[in-house]
Parts: sequence; C-alpha cells; structure tokens
Amino acid sequence: MLEHYYFRPETVDRIRASWLAPAIEEYVTWLTEAHYTARSVLHRVPVLMSFGEYAKAHGARDFAQLSDYVEPFVQTWIRRHGRGRSAARRSKFSHEVRNPICQMLRLVVEGYDGPGRPHKPDNPFEREAPHFMAFLVEEKGLRPRTILHYRFHLHQFATHLERNGIRLRAVSPTVISGFIAEYGPRIAWTTLRNACGTLRVFLRYLYREGVLSRDLSPLVEFPQSYRHASIPRSISWDQVEQVLASVDRRSPCGRRDYAMLLLLATYGLRACEVASLTLDDIDWRNERFRIRDRKAGNTTTYPLSAVAGSAIVDYLKNGRPATTHREVFMRMSAPLAPIGHAAVVCRAAHFIRKAGVNVPRAGSHVLRHSCVQRLLNAHFSLKHIGDYVGHRSISSTQIYGKLAIDQLRDVAQGDGEDVL
Repeated sequence: MLEHYYFRPETVDRIRASWLAPAIEEYVTWLTEAHYTARSVLHRVPVLMSFGEYAKAHGARDFAQLSDYVEPFVQTWIRRHGRGRSAARRSKFSHEVRNPICQMLRLVVEGYDGPGRPHKPDNPFEREAPHFMAFLVEEKGLRPRTILHYRFHLHQFATHLERNGIRLRAVSPTVISGFIAEYGPRIAWTTLRNACGTLRVFLRYLYREGVLSRDLSPLVEFPQSYRHASIPRSISWDQVEQVLASVDRRSPCGRRDYAMLLLLATYGLRACEVASLTLDDIDWRNERFRIRDRKAGNTTTYPLSAVAGSAIVDYLKNGRPATTHREVFMRMSAPLAPIGHAAVVCRAAHFIRKAGVNVPRAGSHVLRHSCVQRLLNAHFSLKHIGDYVGHRSISSTQIYGKLAIDQLRDVAQGDGEDVL
C-alpha cells in the first residue's frame, strides 16, 4: 500500500526499515479504506516515523509501551515546530499531531482508547441499584437515546451526593430539594423537567427494591410551566424556500444537504430519522419510502414526492461516495461513515442562518415545526397531522401547532377594526 503513495523506492525502504513499519502499513491501509486523501496520508506518515524514533530513543521496546510516549512526544513536537503560534493554533496543531498517533495505536494496541475523557459508568449507582438500567429497558421499554438522558441526569445527582458526602440510602426530601435548587439555575426548564422525571422514576425504583424505606418520588415537583406560553419555532413557507435556495447543489455535499432539507421540510422528519434512512427503505417502483422505528415505536410509509425523489436520485448518482453502507446519507469527509443525527441538525442550522432567517435555536426541528404549521394552515385535523409526523398522542401535535402566528401578526399590525 505504501507504493501507492510513494514513488521513490528509497522512501518506501526507509519507512519499512522503521520498527513501527507493520503498524504504519496497517494504518495506511485503514486510511485508504476510509477514503482519506493522499495528501492526508503523506502528512501523517512522517509524524508516525518521528514518533517511532522518539519512543525507541526513550526506551520503548514493543507496541504495548507506545501509549506512554504519546503526550511527551506531542509536547516535544510543539516546542520544536510551534514557536510563534497563538495558544489556539498550538492547541489545534497538537491535535493534528496526536490524532494520527492515537488512530494508529487503536489499530495495533488492543484495548487502547486514547487520551479523551475518562469513561463514566453506565450506572453511577451500580452498587446500590445494579439492575436499574435493565429495568428501564425491559420493564419501561425505553429506547437507547432516552436511556442516555437518564444516565446523564443520574450522573448529575450522583455528583451532588458525592460532593456533599451523602450516601444514597440517606437521601431525604431536603437532599432532593437541595439538588434541584442547585441544578435548576444552570439548565433550561425543559432539561430540569426531564431531570425531575428521571429522579422520580429512580426514587420509585429504589423504594420498590428496598433501598429506601420510603417512597420519595411524590416529593419531586416538576418545574412550573404554562401550556402554550411560548410560540413555535416555525418559519413561513417562503422562508423555507429561501433556506432551500441557499444550498449550492453543484457540489456533492450540496446535493446531499438539499435532499436532507427537503425531507425535513416536506415530511416533518426528525434529524435521527433522516440520518437512519437506508437504501432498503426506499421503494422506487411504488414511489414511496418508510421511516422505521420512530420515536412513538411505529413505522410510517410516505409517498415519495417527485421533488424529493429527484433530489435523492441526484445525490445517489452524483454525490454519494462508493461504499457498502446501506444508509442513504454519508459523510463527505474521511473517515467514510453514515452521517449522524447531530450533523443533520448542524447542516439545517447552517443553511437557516445562511438564508438570513432569524429564529431561536436554529436547527432541523425548525423545519419540522414549519411542516406542521403548514399542514395546520391547510386545515388538516390534528389527528391526521400527528399521524403524518409520527406522534403517539394528539397533545404532542398541539404543542407544535399552538398558535395561528400569521393571523395574530395581522391583528397586531392592524388597527383592530376587522376584529370588531
């Protein structure tokens, strides 16, 4: 594989003379399979060669010992090559040096995870409630993404108890109130509401399992909120068309983004549903596609509109990289992998801002709101709209289409005579 990038035989011989040669060749093969550019490969191999020489000079004898020399080598490299750079540029420069080394070590050293943040246990209360996560899956039937939110809030609660030296069995109403009072001001009320819900479920489970002698869950009060207090994040359809028009479809990335935005705006899909769409979900013969495993636990089949279908075909023919992955939408930069839901949110937010549309919390859900608002303006019933966008309860649909924004705006701007 090295001959694919280096034309001079002596260069290849020099690389293969290194004691890290097997690891470097395996890493170069991985870079090629992940669709990294030749320029990226040629930039990384010299760094790995220098790292091998540094580690050997400082006592490394096998691959398992290399992890001890990563940070010292990075600091030495920065002192040597990072003079005169700003602090931000040095930080980015150190990442460019550290990243290829860590990638290579993940391939050749079993169990190596790299520097990164320390891994937190799935259940911070493993000793007192070891089966709580299984309870969430088997009895409550929660999805993995929901369980991630449970884990996050439980870690916050565990940190509060540890900081104050309180054992779980000694939790009292005062302790719970102190946690909510401390945690609440740092987060949005919706996050606090979810944290209170997590805490109630956890306390009820502890009482059932005998960890607590009293059921404290009723004492956890949800933050007070008023239904319909806020307006939806929808934008007008003219603004949606401005967002779509802001996408430059001459590039592969633009073709992909345009197809994703059309699905978001036309069908009111969630970002995770767009990211998980596969080639097998599209029935070209019957002009329809399906969204599997939705948030409500159902599967929805949609008619494939001519505009959305043409955009997807254009991307598949002229933009999608060659890959064995079945997901429709792929990353455009290495490593080659299906796009994640967070990237769909970021791309939607990017084009909303690019189009000059001002909206709180720009993202993919703005287009979902706009789809629901458009259906409401077309006088579809809430039941039909809820089925269309994948809601389990009609109350969820009411949250998206709370107010007739355009009509109220006309009233506010007029003299009020038409209302009388």
